[in-house]
Amino acid sequence: MGNRLTEIATRTGDAGTTGLGNNQRVSKNSLRIHAMGDVDELNSHIGLLLCEPLPDEVRTLLVEVQHQLFNLGGELSIPGFELLKADAVLALDEALAHHNAALPRLQEFILPAGTRAASQAHVCRTVARRAERAVVALGNEEALNDAPRQYLNRLSDLMFVLARVLNRMDGGDDVYWKSERLAQQNATE
Repeated sequence: MGNRLTEIATRTGDAGTTGLGNNQRVSKNSLRIHAMGDVDELNSHIGLLLCEPLPDEVRTLLVEVQHQLFNLGGELSIPGFELLKADAVLALDEALAHHNAALPRLQEFILPAGTRAASQAHVCRTVARRAERAVVALGNEEALNDAPRQYLNRLSDLMFVLARVLNRMDGGDDVYWKSERLAQQNATE
């Protein structure tokens, strides 16, 4: 990798194609490139979240997630290759269970709002869902390993839970949706 990034503007993509890790050239509008781009965008949004004050445990977790997303992107860039391992999905399952156990059960829907850190976690959640959809679309056309799809699915769930954790960091709470139906129901009870 040492000399691969010395020339950033190669102009090889000017015709609307880009190179994969196996030297194959594909359209920049291919399903594979869309999936890779969504994963890259997700990683960038997590980088932005890491600029916020975070509990050390959450920061360490998110840095590891960034590394795993880089593995996921690398796997997508080389058809038939495996970089993201099943234990990465298991690590998200464990983090999800750990952080969710400390939260009160949800009684109502919440808005993607609250603190800036929590709101950014919600952005990460929605981008993870888009990346998951892109990987599913690619998997419908080409053979893919299960771990990338599973990882993005769990990561979206984890980002939802982390948003709730971050809203409570300084004594705050979730921002609840003001449902007219629920308000009427509660008024009649």
